[in-house]
Formats: sequence, C-alpha cells, structure tokens
Amino acid sequence: MAIVKPFKAVRPKEEYAKQVAALPYDVYNRQEAKEEVKKEELSFLKIDRAETQFPDTVDTYDSCVYQKAKEIYQQMKKDGIFTSDTEPCYYIYRLTMDGRSQAGIVACASVDDYLNNVIKKHENTREEKEQDRICHVDTLSAQTGPIFLAYRSNEEVNQVVNRVMGEAAPLYDFIAPDKVGHTVWKIAKKKEVQTIQQAFEKIQNIYIADGHHRAASAVKVSLKRREQKGEYNKTEEFNYFLSVLFPDDQLMIMDYNRCVKDLNGFTKAEFLEKAGEYFTITKLSKAENPSKKGEVTMYLEQEWYLLRASEELLRISDAVASLDVSILQEYLLKPVLGIDDPRTDERIDFVGGIRGLSELEKRADNDMKVSFAMYPTSIRELFAVADAGLLMPPKSTWFEPKLRSGLFIHEI
Repeated sequence: MAIVKPFKAVRPKEEYAKQVAALPYDVYNRQEAKEEVKKEELSFLKIDRAETQFPDTVDTYDSCVYQKAKEIYQQMKKDGIFTSDTEPCYYIYRLTMDGRSQAGIVACASVDDYLNNVIKKHENTREEKEQDRICHVDTLSAQTGPIFLAYRSNEEVNQVVNRVMGEAAPLYDFIAPDKVGHTVWKIAKKKEVQTIQQAFEKIQNIYIADGHHRAASAVKVSLKRREQKGEYNKTEEFNYFLSVLFPDDQLMIMDYNRCVKDLNGFTKAEFLEKAGEYFTITKLSKAENPSKKGEVTMYLEQEWYLLRASEELLRISDAVASLDVSILQEYLLKPVLGIDDPRTDERIDFVGGIRGLSELEKRADNDMKVSFAMYPTSIRELFAVADAGLLMPPKSTWFEPKLRSGLFIHEI
C-alpha cells in the first residue's frame, strides 16, 4: 500500500511561473548556473544554487550559501512571487517534448514507505552528494526539487487525470526556452482527491525513476526532525517528500551512452578482433542508433559499426546482468578496454541520449577515442531490477523531459 497524500503547495503566481521554473540544480556546474541566473532574475536556480550569488572564492557548500537560499526564498514570498494553497490538493503536471506528453500527479510520498521499501530504489547513493541537499532542505524547511517516481498505470487515477485535463482550466501553461511545454492543473474537489488517494493505497509499490539523492536527503532530514521532536504522529509534513508520480506507460527512457579515452593499448584491428568474440560486428554506412535490445552502435576513427550481442549473451535471465549496459560493460568495456569500475575510472565518460549521435562523434574525434550508443533501458527492466532488490549499473537510464524546480514547493 502506497501513501500518496495531497498537500498545500507553495507555488509561483501564474504570471511568474515561466520565469521561476528552472531545470534541476544538478544539471549545471557552477559557472553554467551563474550564467542562467544572469539571464533570468526570478529563476528558482538562485534558490537551488545560491552560490551563484557569491564570488567563486566562496565554497559552494559554505553555510552562508544555504542561508542565502533561505533569504532569497523568504524575500520572493514577501514580494508576492509565490502564493500558497490553503487546502491540500493534488496537481497534474504535464510535460510535452517533441510532440509527446506525459502527465504525472504532484503529491507527497511517505518517508516510511521509503524506509519500508514500498518505494523501491535501483541506485545506491553517495553520502557526499546527499549532504548538500540535506543542508538545503533543512535550512529552508522546504523541499524544492520533486522526486521523479513511477508506478504501474492505474485506471482510476487515469480517469481523474483525463477528466481534469479535459474540463478544467490550467494553473500554468507555458513553453520553456528549451521548447518543452509545461502545463499544470489543480485537483481540489474532495471526491477526486479521495479517489486518487484510495487508488494509490491499492498500489503495492512505487519506484524512484530519477532523484535517488534528493529522496535520500529528504528522508534524512525527516529522521533528523523526528529525533529532534521526540514524539511525532506521522501527520507532520516532514514525514513526506515532494514527488511527481508518472504511470509507466507514459514514460520514455532515453539511451545513456559511453565514451572511452583509448583502446587500452590495442590497435583498431586488434580491438575489433577482441570485440568480435562476443559481438557480431558490421560496418555501417552512416550514424545510426541501435534498433533493438542486444544491439550497440559504435563510432571509432570516423566510422560507425553495429555490434550485436551473441545468442549466449541474449539468453542471460538475471535482471541486472541481462541489461544492455551490463552486457557491454562485462563483455567489452571491462575485459577488452580495461574499464573495471565505471564509477571511478577516469577513462570513461557518459553522454545522455538527448545530446544525439553527433555528440558521440565529437567526443570520439576530440578528447576521447571510441563512443558507444546504447539501446535504451526500458521502464519494465527498471521495475524488474528494483523488484529483485538489485541495483542498476551506473548511468543506465536518462529520463527526458526533466521536471522543473520551483513550480511546487513543499514546506516541512
């Protein structure tokens, strides 16, 4: 049973929504973030990345940075940029990119569901990456970046969502500079709120699709506040974290591709011979993405190749070992190119599929040597790994479009 509860969102007034909405804090480095906030005075990135308000000599994680984030947030509320809903609501958040849309429920998920594995994970988290968001959430007493959750599509939820989108006027409807459309509706009628809440109570599991570090950080702040409070009854807002929940049949996972700096001492001919032990290799006349599971396309010395995994590899049944990213790692990157641990090896880099094949060519022609374009991991593969209590290899999934921060804030 999943607890997915409505909440009183702090959110931008309609006239400011487009200006406030910002890509997630972790898609930018410090200089990129500074450039973004120069372009848009109201960008939520000023709050999510408050180091942009200081000289580069100030450490990104200095306590003054988090205090500045709180100061900016409180000032924007005073200035009337944000408004607060007075009754607990659900919200529908629809994102549209390249003609396809996905509509999710904005709500608060349960910290206890996270701890009890009703909310399933497929990645480990690193404490040093969590610490920044722990300080951010704790200082602001607010969760500002929603966790991207997925669930198996539910007809009761679908009916409410489709009805509201078809009948109600949206709160927000704008196209961001990157051409992604963002439309938001409020679900406030008691009967519809109750229907959604009860529908999720019948759903056995929900899954973190993206945002493992943000989720872990929110949970650790919650545990800290529970300890500070001593007695709590689970109705307090710190027992829940901001989420957007999408049905699995609307989600698209893009490829997460690999580039390697060298051929581990092999000549091109020697490398192709070694790679041919587990893959059938065919030269391509042009750049192509792989068309099905078990295929990888490779760019090496200005030529494209199709690599097809052997029948032996395609018969692997283990939820993790059967993933294309696992097969490439275990039967080519590790034994041939010497990439033993892709998490730490500086010879490998990862490129999100949103950047296209031209980026893989550019990297291999410049700072790297060879690029691999993957067939995307499916949402069902992600579910299977999480259901088995296993972990995905690093950089297995790339979700697009990205949820914007600043459209919904959950104060704790």
